[in-house]
Amino acid sequence: MSTPTSVSVPAADPGAWNSTPESSGRTPPVGPGQPGRERRLGAGLILGGALGLLAAFVLAVEKYRLLTDSAYVPTCSINPVLSCGSVMTSPQAEAFGFPNPLLGLIGFSVVLVVGAALAGGAVLPVWFWAGLQVGVSAAVVFVHWLIAASLYRIGALCPYCMVVWVVVIALFVAVTARNLTAVTRRQPGPAATAVGVLHRRQGVIVTAWILVIATLITVRFWTFWSVSLG
Repeated sequence: MSTPTSVSVPAADPGAWNSTPESSGRTPPVGPGQPGRERRLGAGLILGGALGLLAAFVLAVEKYRLLTDSAYVPTCSINPVLSCGSVMTSPQAEAFGFPNPLLGLIGFSVVLVVGAALAGGAVLPVWFWAGLQVGVSAAVVFVHWLIAASLYRIGALCPYCMVVWVVVIALFVAVTARNLTAVTRRQPGPAATAVGVLHRRQGVIVTAWILVIATLITVRFWTFWSVSLG
């Protein structure tokens, strides 16, 4: 009579039930890792992209009318300081040889599409986020060059342009906070703590940034404001 063959069953690994990509040796997805946060960012990009696109479109239309009719007065030319016409006819309004609003039409369209993708649950690759970071960084530098030109060279402000300034600053802060969070989330320490504060205080940072610009505007045109309001 044959003896039944015993079959050895490997012992279960208790840790397997709680394994994570880090503990199992697999590389986790790069990014904050919180779909809800990414969707909220997407909603913010949609809002910012839509506002920026609208402002860029209005600026493009106003610029076209100025080009076709030298006597045309833009709708945002309100007084000597709030004067889109003065800004639109300056050399800085065509920094790259064509009207600046064309850059806005392209750039804000991209932001709008990216926001819609994130809000829909898309997971974007690292290289895309790096490219977006380069884009918003270049945009915020360009916007501050235009701010300096408006205040200290042209001596006038364009209300529609100021909408673009605010949108670009907010987009820069939001994208930068997201990317820094993605880089530092697996590296606990002072840097991660600082980035966490940045991520939670984005609204405060944007508000403070805009208040600094508003202060510069007030100081630069103080004589006009004091006479007009006095």
